[in-house]
Amino acid sequence: MFRKVLVANRGEIAVRVMRACEELNIGTVAIYSEADKDSGHVRYADEAYNVGPARAADSYLDHEAVIDAARRADADAIHPGYGFLAENAEFARKVEETEGITWVGPSGDSMEALGEKTKARSIMDDADVPIVPGTTDPVTDPEEVKAFGEKHGYPIAIKAEGGGGGRGMKVVRDESDVEDQLESAQREGEAYFDNDSVYLERFLEKSRHIEVQIVADQHGNVCHLGERDCSLQRRHQKVIEEGPSAALSDELREKISEAARRGVSAADYTNAGTVEFLVEEEPDRDGPLGPETNFYFLEVNTRIQVEHTVSEEITGIDIVKRQLKIAAGEELDFEQDDVSIDGHAMEFRINAENAANDFAPATGGTLETYDPPGGVGVRMDDALRQGDELVTDYDSMIAKLVVWGEDRDECIERSLRALREYEIDGIPTIIPFHRLMLTDERFVESTHTTKYLDDELDPSRIEDAQEQWGGDTGDGASDDDEESVEREFTVEVNGKRFEVELEEHGAPAIPAGDVDVGGGAQASRPEPAGGSSDEVEIEGDGEVVDAEMQGTILDIEVEVGDEVAAGDVLVVLEAMKMENDIVASSGGTVSEIAVEEDQSVDMGDVLVVLE
Repeated sequence: MFRKVLVANRGEIAVRVMRACEELNIGTVAIYSEADKDSGHVRYADEAYNVGPARAADSYLDHEAVIDAARRADADAIHPGYGFLAENAEFARKVEETEGITWVGPSGDSMEALGEKTKARSIMDDADVPIVPGTTDPVTDPEEVKAFGEKHGYPIAIKAEGGGGGRGMKVVRDESDVEDQLESAQREGEAYFDNDSVYLERFLEKSRHIEVQIVADQHGNVCHLGERDCSLQRRHQKVIEEGPSAALSDELREKISEAARRGVSAADYTNAGTVEFLVEEEPDRDGPLGPETNFYFLEVNTRIQVEHTVSEEITGIDIVKRQLKIAAGEELDFEQDDVSIDGHAMEFRINAENAANDFAPATGGTLETYDPPGGVGVRMDDALRQGDELVTDYDSMIAKLVVWGEDRDECIERSLRALREYEIDGIPTIIPFHRLMLTDERFVESTHTTKYLDDELDPSRIEDAQEQWGGDTGDGASDDDEESVEREFTVEVNGKRFEVELEEHGAPAIPAGDVDVGGGAQASRPEPAGGSSDEVEIEGDGEVVDAEMQGTILDIEVEVGDEVAAGDVLVVLEAMKMENDIVASSGGTVSEIAVEEDQSVDMGDVLVVLE
């Protein structure tokens, strides 16, 4: 077994992996960006190394910085968690080629074969796993998309090969949208996954999202751990996951699980992974979906997933521990017949978002109160603690609440109790939304589809829930005592972190900038979010269009002098791993553009001025 594992991630998943390491008596190493210097995963680890500034491309996604940190820490394995580099075949190969360091995950070759969606579709098709009508080769020309539409009809899903979770996926409703949506999907693929290659699929309007957890060792053993139902989604982002699915008959469940196992075996895949399927929902059905129901392969996630906790709770199998043991060459300690499903589990993503405001992510704030629930059947995966400041540079998920019950009814009842107990003040969360969904007829009856939240749920119900249960979301303002100054220094020597904290009463404010602490090290104070505090001087008195959230400018759709109408897209802003179109609220002429592509901006920063 390994001596020391570097976890190439942050937040709750980094802590989750470290906990498994602790139980196996393995040392833990964290990496962190400047934005994360005080984050929970850094506190939890045995040691921590700075890998760069807040921008993920310059820190968590920097291959050489991560591997160099592993070398300096003398780690003999790297676990990627999920997101960031977890499905990057190039990075996996670099780790595999690094002497003395083991990659905890599927091989780079397997990751490339199944992680890139066109190759995965071909492998599954050869293994007699049903696939959605689509292309098996990358698409680059809008005419190819139009030809596909003429043959199979609209809507069409354009998907980035390296994508997942809705990122890098665009839906084309008719021919007029082809060019814009193709370019957008390619741009997201390049931005998030360093791969602008895309492919096409027929977009299924009414379907359920069912996925099967797989573990496979290096000795030819492949087992599934049952299925999870992840149909409750908003813009292709899962919000509640559960297992087993209440919508499937036992016969259909077996067909889907065995198809997943067959496909993974054909791919010569090892370690943990998830095979995702779309299952056609029958309107007004009476009872579970039968074995004749159509289901189609969607994709393979070649990593641990956010919702792996659901499978752990209903099988009693620690998937992360199995990942580590498999990577160390050990054989699975159970067979397929040993896997049994006990009870029902649900996972609730506790996102720092205001569901009543179109799920807008929080732009800052402090956890003034953080009191998570407990009791029988309640599990918390988190990294934040009371008093922590919210880091908004990456994604909005701050914790996962996982609840187990003897059956689905008890799981729902226990989940409601746990959500009522969960106290968070200082930032908005979607806890009120979760409480609403557990009383929603469609969800309780498990007849919802992946489009239910986007197309059918009345938004006013979410607003009422937020008003009733939203609590104190704070305003992000600081309440520091003017007569007391706490001096916190993060000292780095050769990239390794040391901390010094001083508190003085009646002391002057600490000047911004780097503080020389001797020995060749410096203590750094973080720059404002966005990397710059420069104010933009705006000429004229036209309509000022500003940023609604912190993020990065992906694309500027207009030029100075352009005439625009209300609703026209001016700027594309990436925030919380999603593209956001910034539109004009009224018509006018573009008189000034205050930003550039790839520039980081804060909420309220001026983007465009219209006369």
